[in-house]
Amino acid sequence: MKTLVLSLLLAGALTAGSIYEFKVAGLDGKDIDLSAYKGKKILIVNTASKCGLTPQYEGLEKLYSQYKNKLVIIGFPANNFAGQEPLSNEEIGEFCKKNYGVSFPMAEKISVKGDDTHALYKYLKEQAAAKGMADPVTWNFGKFLINEKGELVATFSPKTAPMSEEILKYLN
Repeated sequence: MKTLVLSLLLAGALTAGSIYEFKVAGLDGKDIDLSAYKGKKILIVNTASKCGLTPQYEGLEKLYSQYKNKLVIIGFPANNFAGQEPLSNEEIGEFCKKNYGVSFPMAEKISVKGDDTHALYKYLKEQAAAKGMADPVTWNFGKFLINEKGELVATFSPKTAPMSEEILKYLN
């Protein structure tokens, strides 16, 4: 019985809090306050500029442009996979604008796995585990989808294209 109670308390501790409590530094030097997106879906994606999946920026921008009245996409550059994000924050911003016309919010470079995992990503991974969802951060371009109430509703593998039916079904 003690084990059950302890397990329930631990599960509650892991899933406590809200996505809206997070503020992250943006590439533009301004904070990205996730509470500003209450009432919209949020797609959180770990990105990299030197990855075979980097062309997903194009699909992410298309998705954002098409659904920006009800969806915000936030890119989180990370250098956790084979050194595929070697650029500085300034260079990442220039790369994204020049090559893909990225207009959705981009956070400063963070760590999405390991001992120095950013607090937001720790939270998202805990939420996914508590809901029996796969951890999408197995490579660059793993995706977490948050609903209008701030609840994690889906995770998508890095290979899931932004404009895929798998993602679009949550937006239509």
